Amino acid sequence: MKLSYPITKTTDQVDDFHGTHVADPYRWLEDVDSPETLEWIKQQNELTFGFLEKIPVREHLRQRLTELWDYPKAQAPIKHGGRYFQLRNSGLQNQDVLYVLENLTANPRLLLDPNTLSTDGTVALNSWEVSPDGKWLAYATSSSGSDWQIWHIRNVDTAIDLPEMIEWSKFSGAAWMRDASGFFYARYDAPQAGEEFQGANYFQKLYFHRLGTPQSADVLIYERPDEKEWGFGAQVSEDGRYLVLNVSLGTDVRNRIFYRDLQGGTFSELITELEAAYTFLGNDGSTFYFRTDLDAPRGRLIAIDTTNPSKSNWQTLIPESQLMLESIKIVNDQFVAVINRDAHHEIWCYGLDGKRLKEIHLPALGTVFTNFEYVVSGTRTDNELFYGFTSFLFPLTVYRYDFSTDTNEIQFSPPVPFDSSVYETRQVFVHSKDGTQIPLFLTHKKGLSLDGQNPTLLYGYGGFSISLMPGFATSRLVWLELGGVYAQAVLRGGAEYGEEWHQAGMLGKKQNVFDDFIACAEWLIAKKITSTPKLAINGGSNGGLLVGACMTQRPDLFGACLPAVGVMDMLRFHKFTIGWAWVSDYGSAEDPEQFKTLYSYSPLHNLRPGTKYPPTLITTADHDDRVVPGHSFKFAAALQATQSGEAPTLIRIQTKAGHGFGKPTAILIEELADMYAFLSWALGDYYPAIEAMG
Repeated sequence: MKLSYPITKTTDQVDDFHGTHVADPYRWLEDVDSPETLEWIKQQNELTFGFLEKIPVREHLRQRLTELWDYPKAQAPIKHGGRYFQLRNSGLQNQDVLYVLENLTANPRLLLDPNTLSTDGTVALNSWEVSPDGKWLAYATSSSGSDWQIWHIRNVDTAIDLPEMIEWSKFSGAAWMRDASGFFYARYDAPQAGEEFQGANYFQKLYFHRLGTPQSADVLIYERPDEKEWGFGAQVSEDGRYLVLNVSLGTDVRNRIFYRDLQGGTFSELITELEAAYTFLGNDGSTFYFRTDLDAPRGRLIAIDTTNPSKSNWQTLIPESQLMLESIKIVNDQFVAVINRDAHHEIWCYGLDGKRLKEIHLPALGTVFTNFEYVVSGTRTDNELFYGFTSFLFPLTVYRYDFSTDTNEIQFSPPVPFDSSVYETRQVFVHSKDGTQIPLFLTHKKGLSLDGQNPTLLYGYGGFSISLMPGFATSRLVWLELGGVYAQAVLRGGAEYGEEWHQAGMLGKKQNVFDDFIACAEWLIAKKITSTPKLAINGGSNGGLLVGACMTQRPDLFGACLPAVGVMDMLRFHKFTIGWAWVSDYGSAEDPEQFKTLYSYSPLHNLRPGTKYPPTLITTADHDDRVVPGHSFKFAAALQATQSGEAPTLIRIQTKAGHGFGKPTAILIEELADMYAFLSWALGDYYPAIEAMG
């Protein structure tokens, strides 16, 4: 029986885009704090949770997720001043806890527990940086999933904070001076009241904060009143001599590089054109090392003598190869490179002259993952490095590599309550619409029957030069135990094969991403791994856009759709918070030609009355100040209005939560239980399999 949806009022709002008139009848839902919108949220949540509560397996799934989640976890440690700093979680803690170890055999000492900062776990540790001497911790917290950060400074010896706080920072780290006197950070001017979560963020500025002083005394280091969209990321060179400024433009992977001699002088503009990506790695005196994709889409390592910086004098130390040069760090006076081979990692070591020395062998096909980046942990003077390794069936395990003995040992291995030996992962390659080979990872129980009856969850992202790599997720274990297949597609728009791969899925070529995903779905059906009634698709943020675009283009292809915090209104995304920064990847409706492309696939604008759409569970959060929830609100309202079939169209709106980072474990488990309960209803009843689990 078709659900009875809350009545959502419509208005006669119409916009003129270069002569094309576009109706926006749900514009009022963009005002997320209005009484009307709050009442709409209440009614939609009552409908959604009322539906989910009637699914018998929901509580069993929540219990099983809780059991699987309850094991100790750790990230790779970071070393400063002879001390080791490490994030750990005992199992079900809402937020990871930061510990300090005086040496690797010492007992960990609690340094910062974000779980004590709020009663409901919604205050998260957003960013943290330890001073070079290991004596001070600069850490930023965020509330309810917001991107806004508040910086604090903690004495590592006493675990007591200094009285000063730094507000209105966003998208910023802390770059310490070598003498630990203070750090550089980026912030915005305080927003107008009521615009903290909606107003656009422009004119980021770089400041220096000196320990023991109030924020009002912070020194403005760099600003560009003539460039409202420029962002600034600061690094202090390991020798303490230079402040290196990464000058970005929104989410464009290309950047400029400025630097300043901290012994005196003003900024010098080393890289002035927005023509390629540059990552500062370190220096020998006036010679700076960079990873760049200039004339090398898959990356190369170059050296620039800043006393003679013309391009004709640049030196290539590691040339571009057929493999993606993901990242480089200088450790033990060597360049340690993470290499991406067909969306899985290898680690290679090179001398400072660029000569390849050796490979640090990884245990399986998987991913190097250190504190949420695809890098290793270590400094130039260390004789050791650390890294996390993970894959679909390999939980995040911390390794220590010793350069003096050439040994690679486990520093932390998580005791996961899950038998991975009965499952397997394989990689296949699917031909997209234009013939491009798309890598697809499949994880499932061994001995899979090719009868088209396997419930399958296809996941993708495809954008912003972000690599989607193999990784262990406790959230997927329940799906595998149910007999489900997890499929992860490596789509154009990411960085897995370098900048050409990224550019093949952006701007006017964005349709390639959707074609890639659809091709993977069709391949899964053609190979009888699954069938349309058993196939669900899922993605978040840009991946939510992916799901929205594919379900509106091919509603016949999928058995269920799960778009999360998606960018659904491609004509107005740039008008809210940091949305303007995505124009480099998407384009803007203010440009006549780009408008045509955006309008052709914008999920909100391609819903068609009289269409039978698959069962859909949209998820968002009321405090998402990155992809504002108005995207999902408007899409849900329009989908409910156009749905001609009886399949449910539901939206689950999490309160006191944001885009996803720092979301408490308890909330994650509740969301996942609801998602899998919805899939168990939409794709078929798997009650016997669920009962067998417990």
